[in-house]
Amino acid sequence: MSASPRWDISRALRVAKLFHLVCGVREACVTPFLTLYLRQLGLAAPWVGILMGTKHLIAAFWAPVCAFLAKSYRKRRALLIGSLLGSVGASLLMVLVPPVDKNRVHFPCNGSSGLTSTDALPGVTLPVNITSAQEPASSHPAKRTAEVEMPGFRNPPGESDRETFRDPHGYLAPSVEGARTTSQALLHPVTSVLKDHPWEVTSEVVKTALPLLPGGKGPGNPANLSGTKGKASAFDLSLEGLRWTFILSLGSVAFWELLTAPLEQVADDSLYEFLDFVDATDRYRSLWVWRLLGMSAGVCGIAALVGQLDCFLMTSGPQGVVHFYGYSVVSTLALLVSIAFPIPICQRWEPSYKSVKALSIVGGDPRLILLASTVVLIGAIVSTVQNFLFWHMKDHGSGELVMGFSVALSLLGEILLHPFKTTLLRKLSRTGLVGLGLSCLAGQLLYYSFLWSWWSVLPIQILSAISNRALWWAVEASVEDLATPRMERALSALFRGHFYGTGCSLGSFVGGFVVMRFSLAVLYQACCVALLLWLALLLSLPRRLPQERKIKYSKLLSMEVSDTSDSEQGTERDWLVKAMREEHSD
Repeated sequence: MSASPRWDISRALRVAKLFHLVCGVREACVTPFLTLYLRQLGLAAPWVGILMGTKHLIAAFWAPVCAFLAKSYRKRRALLIGSLLGSVGASLLMVLVPPVDKNRVHFPCNGSSGLTSTDALPGVTLPVNITSAQEPASSHPAKRTAEVEMPGFRNPPGESDRETFRDPHGYLAPSVEGARTTSQALLHPVTSVLKDHPWEVTSEVVKTALPLLPGGKGPGNPANLSGTKGKASAFDLSLEGLRWTFILSLGSVAFWELLTAPLEQVADDSLYEFLDFVDATDRYRSLWVWRLLGMSAGVCGIAALVGQLDCFLMTSGPQGVVHFYGYSVVSTLALLVSIAFPIPICQRWEPSYKSVKALSIVGGDPRLILLASTVVLIGAIVSTVQNFLFWHMKDHGSGELVMGFSVALSLLGEILLHPFKTTLLRKLSRTGLVGLGLSCLAGQLLYYSFLWSWWSVLPIQILSAISNRALWWAVEASVEDLATPRMERALSALFRGHFYGTGCSLGSFVGGFVVMRFSLAVLYQACCVALLLWLALLLSLPRRLPQERKIKYSKLLSMEVSDTSDSEQGTERDWLVKAMREEHSD
C-alpha cells in the first residue's frame, strides 16, 4: 500500500505522541491536587470522598458509552474536540465555587504579613482573646491570649507558655485535632470537645478564634460550645455555607467529568484501529511513555507556578486557582493537536455486545473472577492514596512543589522499569509479579502512616514503579492469556475501566468516613493489613482452581486444520500442530 496522508504512519505516530504528551501535562495540572483544593474550600474528608467517588463512578461507566456512540455514529473527532472545548469551561467552574467560610483569610500580594480577615486559614496563627465564663458580670473579665496554630507554622520563640489550639491534620478543613494549654480551667469547654472527637470538629471550633465580647453568646463562645454540637457539625449540611459549597462542587465535578471522561478511551480506540488497518499495532504499546513524561513535567511545572502566580490571580477564597487556569490553557493546546489526531475513516464491523461478552467470560472463569476482585481491591486502596496523601504531606509541612516532585518520582520510576518488563514476567511469572506488586503497595501504605517530615515521602515513591506499573503488567498478561480470540482488548478495557473504576469509587466513599472517624494513619494501616490478607488468599487459591492450559491456541489450530484436511492423517502431518502437541504433553 502506497503512503498517503490518510495512512501516513510516521505522521500519525508523531501527532499521537504529541497528543499524549500534552494530555499528560493537562491531567497533571489538576488531578493530583484536586482533593487538596477541595480541602482548602473547607470541605471535610467525607464530602471530599463522596465527590471523588462520584467522579470515578462517572468515568467508569460513562466513558465506554460515549466511546461506543461516537464510533457508531462516526463522530469521534467531534467528540474529541467537544470534550476538550467543554473541559476548558467546566474546569473554570470550580474557581467560582465559594468556600465554606467566605471570611477566611489569605495572604496579600504586597508582601506584608498582615491578615485580611479575623478568621483563621490552615497555616495561620491568629492571636485571640478568651474570656473566662466564671468571672462575675460586674467585674472586669479576666482575659487570656490564645492562638490557633495551623500546619506549617510554629510558635515564635519565647511563647511556649501561651495557650494554643492545634490542627496538625486538618482532615475536616478547617478543623482542630487537639489542644495544648497551660490553663485547662479557661479552655475546658473547647478542649473537651477536641479530646472526645478529634476528627469531628469543624469550622465552628475554629471560630472560637474570633475576638469574644464579655459575656457573648455567639456560637464561637467556648462556654456555649458543646461536644454534641461539635460532633454534629462535621457532617451537617444544614450549615448554609457548607451546603452550597458541597452542592456546587458536586455539580461542577460531575459536569466536568462527563465532558472529560470519554476523551482518553476514544483517542486510544481511534489510534489502535488506525494502526490495526496497516498492521502496526506493535507501535501502539509504547505511547503510554509520552503521557507519563507529560505528567511528570506538568505536575512539577504547575506546582512551581502556583507559588509564583497564585497570589496575583486570587482575590478571595482558597489558593490553588492556578491549577484550573493552567488546565484550561493546556486543554486549548490539546484542542489544536486533536484536529490532526489520526482517526480511521474506514471502520471494521465489530459486534456491539463485546462488553457483555467480556463480562460473561469473566463470570465463567474462576481465575478471571479472582483477578477482577484483586483489581477492585487495588482501585479501592489506591484511591485512598490519590485522595488523601497530599493532605498527609501538607500536615507535615510539605509544599505543592514537594508534592509534585513525589508524583514525578513515581512516574519516572515506571518509565525506567519498562525495559525490564519481559524479564520480570519471565522470571517471576504473572502470579509472582502480582504478589510483588501488592507487597510493595502494602509497604508504601505502612510507610505513609509513619511520615515524620516534609521530605519523608520521597524515598518510598520509587516503589510505585512496581506497585503500579509492574502490577498492571501482570494483570494485562493474565487477561491476554485467559481471554478468547479477539476479546483481549475488550477484557482489558473492562478491567481498567469498570473494575478498577468501581474500586476507586468504593474506596473514595469509604475512605473519607474512615478518616473522619479515625485518622489517615489508621486508614493506611488498615489498607496495608487488607492487602497482606488478600495476598495470602491470592497465593493459596490458585492451587485449588482448575489448571490452565499451557498453549491456548493448540486446539484452535487443530480444528482449523481438520476443517481443511480430508483425514486425520493430514492433520498429523502438520508440523506446527505436532510440535505444539508435544510441548503440551510435556
